[in-house]
Amino acid sequence: MPYRAPVSDFRFLMDHIVGFDEVAATDKFADATADMTQAILTEGAKMCEEILAPLNRAGDLHPAHLENGIVRTSPGFAEGYQAIAEGGWIGMSASQEVGGLGLPMTLTTALNDMMASACLSLQLSPLMTQGQIEALEHHASDAIKELYIPKMISGEWSGTMNLTEPQAGSDVGALRSKAEPNGDGTYAITGQKIYISWADNDFTQNVCHLVLARLPDGVPGTKGISLFMVPKLIPDADGNPGAKNDLRVVSLEHKMGLHGSPTAVMEYAGAKGWLVGREHGGMAAMFTMMNNARLGVGVQGVGAAEGALQHALAYAKDRKQGKTSGITGTIIDHADVRRMLTTMKADTYAARAITLMNAVAIDMAHASGDEGWKARAAFLTPISKAFGSDVGCEVSATGIQVHGGMGFVEETGAAQYARDVRVTTIYEGTNGIQAMDLVARKLMDGGEAAFRILEEIEQGAEAAKATHPELAEAVWQSAESLRETTEWLVAQDDLNNRFAGAVPYLRAFARVLGAHVHLASAIKGDAARARLATFYIKRMLPEHVGLLAHAREGADDLMAISADDLAA
Repeated sequence: MPYRAPVSDFRFLMDHIVGFDEVAATDKFADATADMTQAILTEGAKMCEEILAPLNRAGDLHPAHLENGIVRTSPGFAEGYQAIAEGGWIGMSASQEVGGLGLPMTLTTALNDMMASACLSLQLSPLMTQGQIEALEHHASDAIKELYIPKMISGEWSGTMNLTEPQAGSDVGALRSKAEPNGDGTYAITGQKIYISWADNDFTQNVCHLVLARLPDGVPGTKGISLFMVPKLIPDADGNPGAKNDLRVVSLEHKMGLHGSPTAVMEYAGAKGWLVGREHGGMAAMFTMMNNARLGVGVQGVGAAEGALQHALAYAKDRKQGKTSGITGTIIDHADVRRMLTTMKADTYAARAITLMNAVAIDMAHASGDEGWKARAAFLTPISKAFGSDVGCEVSATGIQVHGGMGFVEETGAAQYARDVRVTTIYEGTNGIQAMDLVARKLMDGGEAAFRILEEIEQGAEAAKATHPELAEAVWQSAESLRETTEWLVAQDDLNNRFAGAVPYLRAFARVLGAHVHLASAIKGDAARARLATFYIKRMLPEHVGLLAHAREGADDLMAISADDLAA
């Protein structure tokens, strides 16, 4: 089944729903005209449909592998990466000062969505490089920026992120990697890192690793960590790849999915590195990359959902089975199959809108420097990551169900979406950690950012009552319930009371935001969008009631359940 990029959805959401017109009206992003936006979406879609999508199955069947210390990538991936680089897609949002296009993150988000639908394994490589570019722009010295960023934008070099160690997963502060000054402004980096996505390849001239390590005077925990640029090949005086650095790929993980994306154990044995940012300020610098990546991972989930939806829809329109009341004679006319497909589409649309809203907030924060936009972007980031990746997993699993027994058969390709997307709920901070961040750090403002979003939802519902009274009332009431629970959470001094219901709270917030988006789409869109909105608001939005009840229960009864209780 050929993939078709949902350009019309992107354009509709940007034109009518997520506020992209505000971004295009700023001086910083004045080049993002309607014509420019259409050209980017059209050309990006063409690349994804014609070049990347045909690589998806090859990456699954012919995984990346280690051969004499060199990572050999899946068939066609080199050509696919070249197409991404030549199209200028890697440096879309990098500033023009460093050789990028200086375009809004909103457009980059749309492109990443399409690439994730087409070939998630390959899309992960430019995503990592984009994050590194942003981290270097904000924190690196001018010398490092001038040497590395243009090479990564051109696609000649690629970037990675090295945080995790065997004993230091989510607890990054437990890392043991060391950085010893060499006396010439460089550092000797020693340690082992695991789960390094695209740690090596056979199609870029160099691989640039951002590595967290501790200086000799670094205190325990995250406050003692510094960040270093450690290239695979040390650049010579002319900036070309030179001598091999003292690092190596020890092994590649055997994973349930993303077979085309090499995930490595890396060993650094006194490798030469350069400090990025200030000493002991590594986490602040790395968080710039991680926040970019968290939105990107949510977008990966949305992209995978889109691919799974299209795959399942094509099968349902073709598969004949049993008696139906419809005119097609295929399983799409069975009520339960129609329910599954509509749920898949409604949630994919809602999650996509939330990621684009997040990207608009990032763009407006960059363009205006306004603290309100910064707070909005920060608040939406964990929701985008967690809900987008959850939707990716749920929609992909439902896609298997639509296929019935054939979904369990690998030859149909349905299972690949579920296997590939599963890790998105885990990496770049598990979804549980995203939810804890939402109810802790993101509510440190007393809930101000949350309440501003809820006010927008209620205002939108009030305006919709003239044309869609029943749907509007349901959305308004859901926002009020969400407001009450947010107030309850803010009042909890014991963070464990917040953490116990953090995941259902995040899910409820996303569910209500999705209803807001669907309601706006019913007003501004055609009859098809109105029908989808009706389905979402009447059948899916009510889920928020149980979620919020869970969120307000606190921690006492949960923590009263002992380990022995669970083992009984």
